[in-house]
Amino acid sequence: MMTQPFDVDAIRRDFPSLEQRIHGQPLVYLDSAATSQKPLSVIQCINDYYSGANANVHRGSHSLTASATQRFETARQTVADFIGASVKGIVWTRGATEALNLIAQSYARQTLQAGDEILVSEMEHHANIVPWQMVAEQTGAKVVKWPVDPETCQLDLSAFDTLLNHKTKIIAVAHVSNVTGTRNPIENIIDKAHANGAVVVVDGAQAVVHEQVCVNTLNADFYVFSGHKLFAPAGIGALYGKPALLEAMPPWHGGGKMVENVSFDGTTYVTSPAKFEAGTPNVAGALALAEAINWFNNLDRKGAEQHIASLQSQLIDGIKDIEDLSLIGLQQGASVVAFHVDGVHNSDIATLLDQQGIAVRSGQHCAHPLMNALRLNGCVRISIALYNTADEIERCIAAIKKACDLL
Repeated sequence: MMTQPFDVDAIRRDFPSLEQRIHGQPLVYLDSAATSQKPLSVIQCINDYYSGANANVHRGSHSLTASATQRFETARQTVADFIGASVKGIVWTRGATEALNLIAQSYARQTLQAGDEILVSEMEHHANIVPWQMVAEQTGAKVVKWPVDPETCQLDLSAFDTLLNHKTKIIAVAHVSNVTGTRNPIENIIDKAHANGAVVVVDGAQAVVHEQVCVNTLNADFYVFSGHKLFAPAGIGALYGKPALLEAMPPWHGGGKMVENVSFDGTTYVTSPAKFEAGTPNVAGALALAEAINWFNNLDRKGAEQHIASLQSQLIDGIKDIEDLSLIGLQQGASVVAFHVDGVHNSDIATLLDQQGIAVRSGQHCAHPLMNALRLNGCVRISIALYNTADEIERCIAAIKKACDLL
């Protein structure tokens, strides 16, 4: 596929949602870490499937279902290629959250014993904390907090070396933080974990949009991501697991498609990944995720990241000297800028920005433990995507200054 030179104006023409107005102002969408907007080709892919190709997969012998099945499995291969994985290691899920719950209930619940430890970083999204707490209650295992250095918003690597021990069976860690954009040293973490005999579960929801991921090179045991942050629709995502691990895991949900034979004497199951995909899957979502990946791969990704980094620098320079404003865990070159203003509630700032047509996220960002570690009750998060422009960043800077003056 021919890579196109990075051109933000051309890219923006692919996103009809960016043309709308909010409170009479042109929309400035700076909440892509929560969910990205969708390009026309992805929207058209969904429309085309339902308007002329709708059929169930892996069922029946008519032409529509045969075509849908072929496209569905080709989409799986597209996802596998995107993250450098074996296609046998790709399981369709509703998103990263369901994938993490599947790992917890199918892998961890079968392998953990009382006294075992699950090491979970303090900067995790709730989706990579709560499933481990649930499975710990079910098995008698213990969730151990891997702390963050509140001064740097980096994981405390010396604490990791101390906490990692013969009881550690699973390590759950984000590739990139959804709050600060911190990129964790995932390669070093995996190497140390494996040397200790532990399995590593990586939440890649924020990472796959901003770096080329190869799970084979990382040697990740499990890696998960959601489509909706990657220009695809909500309700579709992927779980990568090493094929040997997946084969040893029992099914999580039961139903059609994941069975080999069913009788009242017992049921036998097909092999993975199909044994984890009970029922009618989100076919349109899978096709749309593959389309989003193809669209994304056709771009100059290095140019896109340079563009994002430039916008982040512009934003930081514009707001860093605002009185009482503090930047949180600043990661140069990341797509995220998080901040709080002393004496001002984060939601008030976000509301004033919204009134000026600027969409940002405020709150605790599904990361209560991180907020507690930083002694904050929330913050404002601005997340930049490849379709944002320097003019939009200038509007955001002006709006933040105006909000701070008013508040």
